Amino acid sequence: MGLSGALARLAVRATRVLVVEVPGHWATRMEVEHQLLRRGWRPAWTPADADVLAVCGVPGPELSELVDRLWEQMPGPRVRADITSPGTVGSALDAAAALLLDTPHHRTDAQERAQEPEIPEDADHGGHGGMGHGGMDHGEMDHGEMDHGGHGGMDHSGHGGMDHGGMDHGEMDHGGMDHGGMDHGEMDHGGHGGMDHSGHGGMDMAPGGIALAGGGEDRDGLEMDVLHLPLGPVLPFWPAGLVLRCSLQGDVVVEAEASVVDGAGAGGPGPGPAPAAVVWCDQVMALLALAGAEDAASGARRARDALLCGDEDAARDAVERLDRTVRRSWLLRSSLRGVLLLDRAGLERHGLPEHCRGDAHDRLLSRVERIRAEAGGAEPTPVEDAAVPWAVVPDLVTGLELASVRLAVASLDLDPHPAVQAVGHG
Repeated sequence: MGLSGALARLAVRATRVLVVEVPGHWATRMEVEHQLLRRGWRPAWTPADADVLAVCGVPGPELSELVDRLWEQMPGPRVRADITSPGTVGSALDAAAALLLDTPHHRTDAQERAQEPEIPEDADHGGHGGMGHGGMDHGEMDHGEMDHGGHGGMDHSGHGGMDHGGMDHGEMDHGGMDHGGMDHGEMDHGGHGGMDHSGHGGMDMAPGGIALAGGGEDRDGLEMDVLHLPLGPVLPFWPAGLVLRCSLQGDVVVEAEASVVDGAGAGGPGPGPAPAAVVWCDQVMALLALAGAEDAASGARRARDALLCGDEDAARDAVERLDRTVRRSWLLRSSLRGVLLLDRAGLERHGLPEHCRGDAHDRLLSRVERIRAEAGGAEPTPVEDAAVPWAVVPDLVTGLELASVRLAVASLDLDPHPAVQAVGHG
């Protein structure tokens, strides 16, 4: 028992935490990230990798359902921490650490939990997608020209498009093939010989609850598979509450629709508007992390935390280091060049501010320069004056390859306080 307890305490030191931010509760999420760093705990990016589920804020009904689904997917031992404000972060994480060592609690949890996560029959598979892997909307899945009633132009009453009426069986020498032994009467073409397309028979068109891609017309007139993939609202380095439903042909987004879970506010008010420089540092950190520049992302986090704590000297030093790192990085240039290139005409078309001009790398440099100016004592800029409205996101990502969508979104100064449910269609 002594050895088991020692190993358990050692494991707690390497706790991994999956953080869910309720829209508007940015301060609580940032404090959680700060506390994790101090404790030596690490963030988890998937439920399967998490020991603790930290919910920052009070989720509304939509996000509550998604949080419950994430909780079901977490393996034991597991602990859920509901954190309502920045001031309660420390005590909530202390309680989570203690509960991780509570063996009877985990034994009871293992006995009571479902062996497999339950998927409700009326679940919206194309909805919010949890971690973005929900995948496809069964309700919107377009089977294209494959008509299960007429079976896509394949006339089974005429035996698969081969017109037996035009083929004279009397004149065709079947070479010993006895049609009398093959009873066409017993082969039910209406039901396809036991393969029932009306209910998809023994052929499961949605294995494991994941729909197959439907058909759609490509720009060259050919038919291509169309896949419906939701991104968000719970993704690492993703705007809190944003759900982006993408329709893909190949790896290209051909249509997009965006919404905000719970109307961005059903879960209760957050701590109020964030200082612009803090928001920008947080957004820079997300973009750097997605681009694989982990050291630079850590520098952006240090600058953000110093700005949030009001430590002006530490903030200036961290921002100067961040500026040098970003400008010298060939990795960032190669990763971000050409991502969501916007010229002056594009800015005017979407009503975007001048600092959005160029590609993702240009916007990164512009944002770091604005942070540097404010850290150096310049007049603070209201975050709303530089923010990009969420309504333009679907139009901006349409035409992009899926691999660059998250980089494109992270490169924008999105408004951190969306206030409507439906925010745009592409």
